Amino acid sequence: MPNMQQNKTPVKEQEPEVRARNFKEVTLGYTEEEAVNEAQRCLNCKNRPCTEGCPVGVKIPDFIKLLAERRFEEAYQVIRSTNSLPAVTGRVCPQERQCESRCIRGKKGEPVAIGRLERFCADYVRKHGISSIKPQSPKNGHKVAIIGAGPSGLTCAGDLSMMGYDVTVFEAFHTAGGVLMYGIPEFRLPKAIVQNEIDGLKAQGVDIETNMVIGKVLSIDEILEMGYEAIFVGSGAGLPRFMNIEGEGLVGVYSANEYLTRINLMKAYREEYDTPIMHSKNVAVVGGGNVAMDAARSAMRLGAQKVYIVYRRSVDEMPARKEEVHHAAEEGIEFLNLNNPVKIDGDENGYVKGMTVIKMELGEPDASGRRSPVEIKGSEFELDVDTVIMAIGTSPNPLLRKTTAGLEANKKGCLIVNEETMQTTKEAVYAGGDAVTGAATVILAMGAGKKAASHIDEYIRSRTN
Repeated sequence: MPNMQQNKTPVKEQEPEVRARNFKEVTLGYTEEEAVNEAQRCLNCKNRPCTEGCPVGVKIPDFIKLLAERRFEEAYQVIRSTNSLPAVTGRVCPQERQCESRCIRGKKGEPVAIGRLERFCADYVRKHGISSIKPQSPKNGHKVAIIGAGPSGLTCAGDLSMMGYDVTVFEAFHTAGGVLMYGIPEFRLPKAIVQNEIDGLKAQGVDIETNMVIGKVLSIDEILEMGYEAIFVGSGAGLPRFMNIEGEGLVGVYSANEYLTRINLMKAYREEYDTPIMHSKNVAVVGGGNVAMDAARSAMRLGAQKVYIVYRRSVDEMPARKEEVHHAAEEGIEFLNLNNPVKIDGDENGYVKGMTVIKMELGEPDASGRRSPVEIKGSEFELDVDTVIMAIGTSPNPLLRKTTAGLEANKKGCLIVNEETMQTTKEAVYAGGDAVTGAATVILAMGAGKKAASHIDEYIRSRTN
């Protein structure tokens, strides 16, 4: 009999006042009993709306049914058959807008906690030393190159490897993982867990070459000349945006990208690392997405006394996950919604000493359907801060398109692809993830990598049959 409790089985978390000063994982995950209890809430619907809502097509009712029967390893294998990084997606995927939003149980109460169950299965396999390697097709003698070892590149690499391709991933940084390593903080996604997923792909036969800045070390055309029959570009969106307001060049102004990279990839959160970073007293983070929440919560953990989120729209319009906003508020971060910076103020030595902010109100809806924020004249006020972090979005690095003839991008610098096949304007070159969409979610990038892998396989087979 299904468990008919209306609400999700609660998950344990660190207390807010404790976790706000450490980088350990906030959410502790389900025990076996809690996971089984939650899995038994699933109605195992025949039409599977939850699977339709998953960008990588996880067979959700199938894995949950096995979990409810305590067949944890088998449940994991079902997830892994379509998802290369389940321990990651179980933690950072916006399930509330995807699979869980379609869950029939959500019509009367809360949906099944699909993300928490996915995380449980991945963690169970890791803790018990069970191999995550899937059975592979025999090697087919064909080579594919992947540019970027982030979520889309790793997913594409994993799927092609399973099909029998020799896959080489070229990663610009010294560590694979992309935004999973440099962007998302330890307290939301522990790096050891990301590394474990990457190690699983390597054991599957994926070759990852780091410190390879494509467009500098090698060009796309040179890679094709080396015998690779197709290339997937999953190079992300690492170029930060700024507001172009006075004072953005002062010492103490960061892009969220740089700030989080120093903390996560360069280990500024660990005392034994001598990573240069401001030890701020009062911090303003400009923006309302997940990256803004990550930057604000990281600043608090590095010792800031006061951290503000400054966002020009209302709290209801924040693009960040509700869970992240809730956690940030619990940790003492102050939300200054309907406010926008107009100037960053500096002292005589060129350091940030404050930020001039103007109050906003919501006007008529714009093209996106959201009400446009409008300045309230004469409402400026001074915010006492010594650090400003800009978290207002990123765009793709222009290096690849500038060094590759025939590779076209739109006016935002995102690569143009055929949305059905993920092929770019250059033959044999495919792309997906943030390099195509601009900054988006991990799971959407993975979905693009998965789709591209399928079409790269079709392309190579059509040329060799």
